[in-house]
Amino acid sequence: MAWLLRGGEVLSTLSIASSRADRRRGLLGRDGIEGALLVERARSVHTVGMRFAIDVAFCDADLVVLRTRTLPPGRVTLPVRRARCVIEAEAGAFSSWELVPGDELEVAA
Repeated sequence: MAWLLRGGEVLSTLSIASSRADRRRGLLGRDGIEGALLVERARSVHTVGMRFAIDVAFCDADLVVLRTRTLPPGRVTLPVRRARCVIEAEAGAFSSWELVPGDELEVAA
């Protein structure tokens, strides 16, 4: 388990999906998520087969937020060109964290 930070402030606990199997599984089969999930090596996501809406932040290689979206179940995003990873959280989390494009994030163990 890790922590998602912005400017030294802890935003959330963070799970990391780095293996192919973990990235493919993502949040499928869950009824919700506490904290957030970092999906490495991802430029797009989908919510096909998911049971809840998610907030998605597309980040570059330095974990700078490029774009955010809220996706209801059954949707697919287009790839975000400069994205290298995606952060997923339950819908509404980004609003409570005041997460916006341009934010510089960090991961701490």
